[in-house]
Amino acid sequence: MTSAHMTRRTVTTAGLAAALALTPSTAARASAASARASAAPAASALRLPAPTGPYRIGATVLHLVDPSRNDPWVPEIGVREVMVTVLHPARTVRGYPRAPQLTPGAAGLFTLLAPEIHGLPAAGVDWAATLTHSHTGAPVLPGNWPVLLYSPGGGEARTMGTYLAEELASHGWVVVTVDHPGDASQVEFPTERPGRVLVRPTVFFRPPDAEQFRTMIDTRLADLRLVLDRLEALEGPLGRALDLGRVGVYGHSAGGTAAAQALYEDRRIAAAVNLEGYLDQVDGALFPVARNGVDRPLLLLGTDGFRDARIDRSWGAMLAHPRGRTRRRQLDDAAHQVFTDYAALVPQLRCAGLVTAADRVRLVGAIGPRAAVRAVRHQVRGFFGRRLPVGAQ
Repeated sequence: MTSAHMTRRTVTTAGLAAALALTPSTAARASAASARASAAPAASALRLPAPTGPYRIGATVLHLVDPSRNDPWVPEIGVREVMVTVLHPARTVRGYPRAPQLTPGAAGLFTLLAPEIHGLPAAGVDWAATLTHSHTGAPVLPGNWPVLLYSPGGGEARTMGTYLAEELASHGWVVVTVDHPGDASQVEFPTERPGRVLVRPTVFFRPPDAEQFRTMIDTRLADLRLVLDRLEALEGPLGRALDLGRVGVYGHSAGGTAAAQALYEDRRIAAAVNLEGYLDQVDGALFPVARNGVDRPLLLLGTDGFRDARIDRSWGAMLAHPRGRTRRRQLDDAAHQVFTDYAALVPQLRCAGLVTAADRVRLVGAIGPRAAVRAVRHQVRGFFGRRLPVGAQ
């Protein structure tokens, strides 16, 4: 459910979201749904592509709380919370388990919402069974690693950006994947708190209107600033391994919009990749980054399957600035979700007979999964390799 492709498929979805948000047993329901999926004999276990870099990967989850802001979607919470996963080169992974893509609670809620998330199958998939190639708690390899922040698409969770984040971490960047709660499909927190349940669902089951889109991007920008602020204050071996003089940001769809605008607003960010995010508001007003240009490198990476007049207009404005450092690239035979884990997962669902051929093309395009993953990795890794090279001081 990206900012451009959030759809409401049934009239019961909003009621489902309200029930999940207000019921204290959300985590129990989600875990039960995950257990049912795991027990189903026909449930498919999906696989993520292995990263290609020389480094093994450790994963550290952080719960960040900003008491100076309230949550824009559920004011009863009283603070703004952000969940992130820090993927980093690991000194060793021996004895540290591979992290699941989705925890049981998150997988259970995802299972309940799956039909509303790009029309994914309501049954037949064990969403809790997919393992990443990152190891929970593995210690960081000492060094001065450049840092990349990742902001997912509207209505998406950080977990669906795993294949690209792991690729970058395996080549020596520290990658911080960021969830934007209330916006993301589901976010699991360490504990419940007044005003929110343990596994929080999205508020989006239809495309956002102009005010909601503006709030979504403004909130993401503030979330990214919070993450950078907290990384600067991070102590211990992980904090000492971060080279915060070399920071980049990338994002998909609404996350790409936020990445480009964050580059414009925050001088701590040296380079950015916008994976098919519009650079204008719903009403057509250009974001400042597109209106005024930016003096640092920006890659606009899109697909032929998603390209439309709004993309061309807002990206064209970005590219028109003299002496700009923005470049545009396009993947052919591809569609909007090729930049997410669906590039690898949807073809597996198609092979299992769980999605139609038409839905496969609609989501990721006709491009094969290996070619898709390789092309996206090549473009993003190559860009950051030139702009924020690992090992440079």
